Amino acid sequence: AALREGYEHFDPRAYLRNNYLPPRADFSSEEFVVPWKLRCLAETFASGEIRGRTLIDVGSGPTIYQLLSACDHFEEIVATDYLAVNREELGRWARGEPGAFDWSPFIQHVCKIEGRGEPWQDKERRLRQRLRRILPIDVHRPEPLGAPLRPPADALLSAFCLEAVSPDRAAFVRALAHVGNLLRPGGHAVLLGALGESFYLAGPARLPVVPLQESDVREALAAAGFALRELRSYAMPPALRTGVDDVDGVFFAHAQK
Repeated sequence: AALREGYEHFDPRAYLRNNYLPPRADFSSEEFVVPWKLRCLAETFASGEIRGRTLIDVGSGPTIYQLLSACDHFEEIVATDYLAVNREELGRWARGEPGAFDWSPFIQHVCKIEGRGEPWQDKERRLRQRLRRILPIDVHRPEPLGAPLRPPADALLSAFCLEAVSPDRAAFVRALAHVGNLLRPGGHAVLLGALGESFYLAGPARLPVVPLQESDVREALAAAGFALRELRSYAMPPALRTGVDDVDGVFFAHAQK
């Protein structure tokens, strides 16, 4: 209940300013956090192993960067978020409306690191075409979408969601198991999340986060029925500790149900 109340004050534009504009979204060096996240995603999806009909993005927030490398490997992408304001922000970008957040620097960077010489506008167009649905979700329900996904997703992706909406580690594990219900057996899960974070700011909202260590991520995945394939971590440098959160680092995990 306290989490729901806090998220009533969530400001998507403030969240985007805090995390997806400079200094955090600085593409001049691979040492910065956003290029690191994009490279993890690009390298993992470049293997071609994670592919299929449907990818579900759990707790998309107001962001699409996490889908840029994934969109080449799925016929349909389903974005989800608990908050209507985030679903509206995603819809504005998907429809190409004036005033939507400008993701073009992210798309250009992903095209550069993928190295296929593709015009970035082609990738933008493809993601918009494949982002078919933007649905409400509640990861604390055994059926997070209110009903089973038919057919189940071939892969799920979730970035900075589950640890930010769970009051404790046990709830984090349960939420991970719940979103796993959306996935077919053998399906892949790709996760990005915060390490050592207890809060973040999004305008007037100060949201609590479950502080996780790498060992917590490993244990939670195992408890939720996933086999860990890869786990990477990034230490947040002092220059990127801007006061909008107290994050120590970021984890990237690839696991299989």
